[in-house]
Amino acid sequence: MTRIRPIATISFIVLALGLAWLVALPLWGSGGLASPLFGILVPVMMFTPTIAAVAVMLILRPVPKGQRLRFLGMWPLRPARRVVWLTVIGLFAPFVLVVASVFVAALCGWVQLDLVHFSGYAEVLAASVPAGTPLPPAGIVILSQLVMIPIAAATVNAFMAFGEELGWRGFLVPALRPLGTWPALLLSGAIWGVWHAPIILLGYNFGRTDITGVLLMTGGCIAWGILLGWLRLRSASMWPAVFAHGMMNATAALVSLLYAAGTTFDMAFAGPLGVAGWIVCAVVVVVLGLTGQFRRQPELSSRPGAQHPLRPSSAADPLG
Repeated sequence: MTRIRPIATISFIVLALGLAWLVALPLWGSGGLASPLFGILVPVMMFTPTIAAVAVMLILRPVPKGQRLRFLGMWPLRPARRVVWLTVIGLFAPFVLVVASVFVAALCGWVQLDLVHFSGYAEVLAASVPAGTPLPPAGIVILSQLVMIPIAAATVNAFMAFGEELGWRGFLVPALRPLGTWPALLLSGAIWGVWHAPIILLGYNFGRTDITGVLLMTGGCIAWGILLGWLRLRSASMWPAVFAHGMMNATAALVSLLYAAGTTFDMAFAGPLGVAGWIVCAVVVVVLGLTGQFRRQPELSSRPGAQHPLRPSSAADPLG
């Protein structure tokens, strides 16, 4: 197991959080979520963990040259079958979990669903166009969106998720792994959640502009971060987590397509990063734990006689 010097891990955390605030700071003086800069700065913010990881790798050199891509889980992709199958699971499983969170929220009374007429979304559609404009049935529009979700998740959303995942699951999870599997997963998830503070405090995701919004986001990131971290450790690759994160983002607003007209819901409870999502993730984590999945970490294996997981590679290493 490659052990990262504490100064490198701390430097990464401070740099990632500091860069996020630096990028998001203009939003605080230009209208917050309504700012015309929002759609530009948030994607840039998503790449601050990658910038932090690359900077730490190049300046502090916590991992020897030639081993950096393997440490980050970028390359090589082997055994290929394991990486491919876990990437497929990463791409599609979050959709199932988000759907499950919607039904958990409905069972708990946090949202009222209309799965026949999709009346809530139909009202939103009608309000988005001039009065009298002919519209297709809401169900048809929703179906077309559902068809596009995997495509968006595997392309543009995965690209944006890469900006975060290279830092969180690529660098931070293995950097914290010497503390133990659970401390690594819990701490990395908590740090991931706190990193969102610059936009959460503006009301993003939960509509709360105080510490409760940050706490809710941190809880959601811990819940989902355990699963993304498991994909990272189980596959020896960051790519399954990248595509899982892409699908999470693509389906984050699913509940808003299914609620009944005349009702409201709170994303703090009904959203995938809210309490409903925590419950679903907790069930999956328990199942994975009972089946021993968290003990299977091929890239961290240190069995006597086992080949070192971070042996020098002949592959080109753009990180120097």
